[in-house]
Amino acid sequence: MTRCSPRTVLHRAAGSLAAAGLLAAASLAGAAAPAQAVDTPVFTFGGPAETALHPYPESGKPKSSRVGITLDNPSEDEENGGFDGDFTLTFDLSGVAGVADVKIDGEASPDCEITGTKAVCEDWGIRPGSQSAADFVVTAADGSENGDTGTITVTGRADGATFTPFTTRLTVGGPDLVMERLPFRTELTPGEKQQAPITFANRGTRDADGVLLTLRYSRGLDIPQRYSNCEYSVDDPDLPDFGWTTALCSVEGAFEAGATYTLATPLTLEATERAYYDTFLYGIHENSTAQRTALRAGAPSERGSGGVLKAVPAKKGAAARSTDLTPADNQQEADFRTENTADFVAYGDDVAGPEGSTVKADIGFRNEGPAWIGHIRSGEDVATVDFTVPQGASVTSKPERCRAVTADGKYREDQKSPAPRYFCNTSMTVRDGAGLDLPFELRVDKAMVGASGAVTVRGTFLKNPKLPFDPEPANNTAYLILNGEGDGSDSGGATEGGDGGSGEPSTPPTSAPDPEESPSGTSGSSSSGGSSAGTAGGSGGGLASTGSVALIASGTAAAALAAGLVLFTAARRRAARHS
Repeated sequence: MTRCSPRTVLHRAAGSLAAAGLLAAASLAGAAAPAQAVDTPVFTFGGPAETALHPYPESGKPKSSRVGITLDNPSEDEENGGFDGDFTLTFDLSGVAGVADVKIDGEASPDCEITGTKAVCEDWGIRPGSQSAADFVVTAADGSENGDTGTITVTGRADGATFTPFTTRLTVGGPDLVMERLPFRTELTPGEKQQAPITFANRGTRDADGVLLTLRYSRGLDIPQRYSNCEYSVDDPDLPDFGWTTALCSVEGAFEAGATYTLATPLTLEATERAYYDTFLYGIHENSTAQRTALRAGAPSERGSGGVLKAVPAKKGAAARSTDLTPADNQQEADFRTENTADFVAYGDDVAGPEGSTVKADIGFRNEGPAWIGHIRSGEDVATVDFTVPQGASVTSKPERCRAVTADGKYREDQKSPAPRYFCNTSMTVRDGAGLDLPFELRVDKAMVGASGAVTVRGTFLKNPKLPFDPEPANNTAYLILNGEGDGSDSGGATEGGDGGSGEPSTPPTSAPDPEESPSGTSGSSSSGGSSAGTAGGSGGGLASTGSVALIASGTAAAALAAGLVLFTAARRRAARHS
C-alpha cells in the first residue's frame, strides 16, 4: 500500500486544467449532448477491528501500539478509476477518552492533525486500490484499568464521493499468545520424520477464550494427521507458488494468563520424497470470527476427518518474561534442507518450412523430480533456458519472459529485432513434474538442411551454469532442428509427444543487467507441449549449437528441397500420431 497523493500545487494545477478542459468541451457540445448522470464513487475504510493496549505501567513510559487506517477505492480501472478531488477524513476520538492516548505518526500521516478529541486529515486524490489513510500511535491512558475499552469512528467527506464509516476498538490489556520455538533437526533426508510438540504461552493480562493454531508448510513437507477441528487448504497446483498447505485449527478451552500449553499429542513433521528447500510456519492467535476470516484469506478448505486436536497445560513452563502484547511473537518459522535431487530435462523441437515462411517451435524443459525446487527466502529464479537460434532463421515472436542477448551471451539493448540467442528465466519455483514451455516463432531466411540451435537449461549465472541439485547434466541440452534430414534422430534424442512445461508469460525486468552478473525472470507452471528431450548430442554423434549446415546451391533447388521437406515432415508427423 502507498500513501494517498499529497496535496500539492501540482495536483491542484492538474485539477484546474482538467476542469477547464471539461468546461471548454461542454461549451462546444452545447445542447446537442444531453448531460448523463455519473455514479458516485463509494470509498471504504479498513483497519484492525480491535487493538490491545499494554496496561499503563506503575513506573516508566507506557508501551505503545500502532493503529493503521486504510482507504480503499474499489475501481479496477488503473488509468481512469482514480478520484481527482479534495477529501477530508475525520476521526472521532471521544470514545477512547480516559482509555487511550492517541497521537499521529507525523511522518506517515503528514496531512493529519489532532485538535481536542478529533483528528482531521485533508488530502487530494484517491487512486484505485488500497492506500494508507492515517497511522496512529496509541498507549493506555494514565488511570485506565485492565479491560477498559472504547472506539474510534472514522468518516470521510468529499464533493462527488461517498465514504462508508468505520469503527475500530481499543482495549486495555488482553491475552498475549506467544509461540515457543521448537528445536527441529533442519538437515534431513527424504522420508525422515520428527515430532513437533507445539508449545505456546499466554503472557497477557486476560485469559484467551479458545485459540487458533495455524500450521503452514511448503510442498516438500507434510503433516500426516488430519484433525476434525482443523481446516486444510492447498495452493492451486497451476499457480507458480511454493505449494503451501495450510491447516487452521480451532482449539477450545480457556487459556489462562501466565500459563503455558502444549499439544496433547505432538504433531509429526515429515520430509517427503520431493523435499529440497522447505519452510514450516507455526503460529497461535486468539479465536475470533475476524481472526479466522483473516487467516483463511478466502481460500477453499476441507475439514479433517481424524480425532480432535487438543492443548493441555505444559508440564514444564517456559521461561518467565515481561508482558508483551505485540502479535510479532505469535508465530515461529523453521527452514529445512533435504538431501535430494531434481532432474531437469531439456527438450527441443523438429520443424520445417520453405524459405520466407514462418514456423512455430516449442522448446523448454521439465523437472523429472523427485524434488521440487523453490527459493523461498531469496526469491531468486531457479534456472535459465539458454536458446541459440539455428542458422538461416530469425526469431519473429518470443515469450515475454525471454530476453535477447548477443551470440556470446552479453547484454543487448535492442529487444525488438531478431537476436542470435535468448535467455528465458523460470520463477523462484519449479515443481516436480512441471517445467517451462517456451513457444517461439521463427522466419526461415535461408533454406538450409539440418540447421540446429541448442536448448540448454542451466543455472541463472552464465559463468556458473551448473544446476547443483541436478544429478544428470547430460540431458540438460536438446536441440531445435530446422529442416532436418531423415526422422530427426539427430535432435539431441528428441522424440515426438514428450511432456514439456508451460509457463504463463510475464513482464521482463525494465533494466537488463549483464546476464553474467545478475539473473532475472518471472514465474511459470507447467503443462504438456513440444518434443521431449534426450541427452545432449543424441545418437547421431551430436550437433554443435549452430548445427551441421549444408547450403543449398541454387534458388530452384532450394525451393524444391524446402517443399519436399515440408511434405515429408507433415507425413512423418501424421504417421506418428496414428502409430
